[in-house]
Amino acid sequence: MYAVIFKAEVAAFDAEYFATAAKMRDSAISQYGCRDFIACTEGNMEIAISYWDSEAQIKAWKQDLDHIAAQQLGKAKWYKSYSVEITEIVRAYHSQP
Repeated sequence: MYAVIFKAEVAAFDAEYFATAAKMRDSAISQYGCRDFIACTEGNMEIAISYWDSEAQIKAWKQDLDHIAAQQLGKAKWYKSYSVEITEIVRAYHSQP
């Protein structure tokens, strides 16, 4: 399993951002096999982590035309800076409910 970690310094969010983010999350899950997608914002920092079975899924998602358009809007309007890390999960632990 792989995780994509997106970290960003927020410039400003608007209604278009929230609609686009929801659409991108739904698309990643329904069309590209993303297992989970978690995002949170604190102050002017945002972090999003998505989980995938393969690097091929991640690459396909990166090449999605709507995702590319959303990235361009992010660079132009919503983020001052960002970074993306792709990691392979070697081991995972969970507590019992």
